Amino acid sequence: MGAASHHGVPRSVLGFPNPVNEAAARTVAAGVLALTVLTLALSTTRGHGWLWLTTPLAYGFVARVLTGPTLSPLGQLATRVVAPRIAHQKLVAGPPKRFAQAMGATMSLAAVVLHWGFGLDVAALVLVGLIAVAATLESVFAFCVGCTAFAGLMRVGLVPAQTCAACAVTSLRAQQAA
Repeated sequence: MGAASHHGVPRSVLGFPNPVNEAAARTVAAGVLALTVLTLALSTTRGHGWLWLTTPLAYGFVARVLTGPTLSPLGQLATRVVAPRIAHQKLVAGPPKRFAQAMGATMSLAAVVLHWGFGLDVAALVLVGLIAVAATLESVFAFCVGCTAFAGLMRVGLVPAQTCAACAVTSLRAQQAA
């Protein structure tokens, strides 16, 4: 099963774009922020039954890790509708953004398991709150927590430089400036 890339060349459905339009990434973060705030507000005022919203939150993160925006309704909205209308395209390296999505997937899946599997709703809400903080930093301030963690992992050698050549160049520039 293939899908056409933006150059008309078939590509696999699985995979993450590299580079990534930062405006689209920030738009996705804004959508994640809206869903996490809604989840937190409803769960704390109307009851923990609203934690079912962690399930579509987790789906979105997992879909974006595996396919970029392809199977993510929020990713599609961000890349096809919102981002092209709000900002000029600014391309950034894809692997750190994918790592950030994987962090969100891990935390949101943990929230789903804590809620549905163990009834640990307060712990699930804490994770949703952490996701909301990261989404706020990305959407409002263009500060990507996952990207910063990715860069740190590259610096200490836990992520090989060949994983992200653009990141290695950026990291070298930062080291030279320091």
